[in-house]
Amino acid sequence: MKLAEVLDQRVVGEIDNSSVLGVDIGSRGAKAVLLHGGELFAVQVPTGVNMQETADELLYELLEIAGIDRDQIRYIVGTGYGRIALEFISIPSEIVTEISCHAMGAHFLNADTRTIIDIGGQDSKAIQVDPKTGKVAKFIMNDKCAAGTGRFLEKAASLLEYTIAELGPASLRAESQPQISSQCVVFAESEIISHRARGETREAIAAGLHYASARRVKNLVSKIPLEGDLVFTGGVSNNVGMKKALEDLIGLPIKPFRLDPVYAGALGAAVYAQRFFAEERKLPDEYDAIIKADITEIIGRTSEAEKSFIERTDVKKVGHLCNYTPIELLAASGAAHTRILKCGEPEVVSRGELITKSVFCDFTKSVLGHFAEKDPLHDGLDQVVTFYSCDSMKAAAEAIDRFFVPSLGYVVPRDGGREAGRKFFRQEIMHFRKDLARLTGKLVTDDELSEQIQLYNRTRSLIRDISALRKRDNPPLSGRDFLEITKAFYTLQPEEQLVLLEDVYLRLSGTPDTGPAPLRLMMAGGIVAEGDRRLLDLIEEEIGARIVVEDHCSGLKPFYHDTDEKIDPWQALANAYLDQAPCARQTPLGKRIDFSAQLATEYRVQGVIYFYLKFCPCYGMAKNKFVRRFQEMELPVLELASDYSLGDTGQIKTRLDAFVEVLKEKQEI
Repeated sequence: MKLAEVLDQRVVGEIDNSSVLGVDIGSRGAKAVLLHGGELFAVQVPTGVNMQETADELLYELLEIAGIDRDQIRYIVGTGYGRIALEFISIPSEIVTEISCHAMGAHFLNADTRTIIDIGGQDSKAIQVDPKTGKVAKFIMNDKCAAGTGRFLEKAASLLEYTIAELGPASLRAESQPQISSQCVVFAESEIISHRARGETREAIAAGLHYASARRVKNLVSKIPLEGDLVFTGGVSNNVGMKKALEDLIGLPIKPFRLDPVYAGALGAAVYAQRFFAEERKLPDEYDAIIKADITEIIGRTSEAEKSFIERTDVKKVGHLCNYTPIELLAASGAAHTRILKCGEPEVVSRGELITKSVFCDFTKSVLGHFAEKDPLHDGLDQVVTFYSCDSMKAAAEAIDRFFVPSLGYVVPRDGGREAGRKFFRQEIMHFRKDLARLTGKLVTDDELSEQIQLYNRTRSLIRDISALRKRDNPPLSGRDFLEITKAFYTLQPEEQLVLLEDVYLRLSGTPDTGPAPLRLMMAGGIVAEGDRRLLDLIEEEIGARIVVEDHCSGLKPFYHDTDEKIDPWQALANAYLDQAPCARQTPLGKRIDFSAQLATEYRVQGVIYFYLKFCPCYGMAKNKFVRRFQEMELPVLELASDYSLGDTGQIKTRLDAFVEVLKEKQEI
């Protein structure tokens, strides 16, 4: 097909003569578009078990149709469900999310496109497009089972004894539309059987299924919000029954293309491939040798300290559960101490769930699971301490005390600004002092506490300074690197940390602020436990953006306070911990939200990842207020709730890819 016969005349001139390929590997069908010599070649095949073999099949079929050799392909872009697995030896390639590719493809097929309904085999999406550029302005996706998707319709067709190709036309012959309430494949089956038993025709049930799916998609589109110039893409776009149901319910016509709309994503990928080839895009290295060596040393020292902690028998060992615990007092007591901060594999989480309630977050379950599994670090503790601000962790500490290790809990006043609360918290710290003395045989003096306050003030200050280097256009360390530094804070003695951190700061501050500036993101919300680095790896290693600041209790947040060295050290300690950026359980919540907004401004972030563990009683319940504040600052927010099962990694990757691409496109506008 000649490009001029297929593409919108207003944009066809943007395509040059370079030979590029777009490959869209969907969950059910795989499509590819080759742009070569002013022509467009398109093929599709069923998606096989091996994504790379499917992509190679598409490539070689197109080469044969176009009559060209493989080495004539200048660039390939992969998109869709299977894009991550693609690799093309000797041909430069890149991956782009299907959301961006469908938007760009629809734009080149109809430059007026403003709203896209994309329904594939396993998900459905509503995409708002900037008609000037073809870039995504906003999107939302349905990620709940198979509801309203091609998979749902395939199952329904089978139950009605139709092929998937027959289902849509059959629905158009219906004289009625019975109500289908369930969108779950499992429950819809019983509804279909029930309707057939009541004498409903297959055609009528087919119509009811299409309208049930279309209602769900309409609700999705309404959140964009809906604008005119509506188009329909994806594997379901050729279903005439779904097209009619959408038009009837939405009240707008779906604009036709001169190319089968199932190829919109592959066409958009080919357009991106041509642009990447023209720009000769090169990806910068994420880490340079200096920071790699420094962070490797910190990781090594931390590992050695953990091993030493486990093996020690000459001192009492204390684990603490929250960063409201005054570690200055722990250090002054002579006890070896560490923060209990490790996430757990699903088996560990399951073991912990036997002890606590299933509606507790996975971190709470992990803590208990590690004790139950006799993890060496947990099993060797003499005492567990929590200055609790979270009801789930309070319950976990009580379970630890009941089943495993003696555990002491202290109350953190919810309102740290009240004078009565400050006096009360000082008394709690004094009780902690006496309890530590019973454990270690040593009562901490004022001078001993003051010495540790000074050491930890210097350590926190250095960590803040290191973090501040991330305010540069090209930060010299990643978000993952910074979390290795904060992990060391809870493991190494402050004297050892100071030597390491001063060296790290001098090296990093001397590096030039050059090179391409990555997209700047902030992570806010709940705890990011040790070992739970999945989001960071997806964002920084696979997507290429950068976490430049964290507003969570294992990131930068706990280091934004100093302790007054000139007043009574016990009251100074109480004031300092109450004056830190509060937990979401504390009041007023606005103080924490203000701090989050302050960090976002200081670090010039371009978007926010608001992350929390499922069933989190603090950050899950407070999420809307955080998100609203960021939106008032005109900062895009991606909300992610997850657990430690890893089963949602692909879904999270897709959402992160799309979020980052939208942010990048906004920066270019």
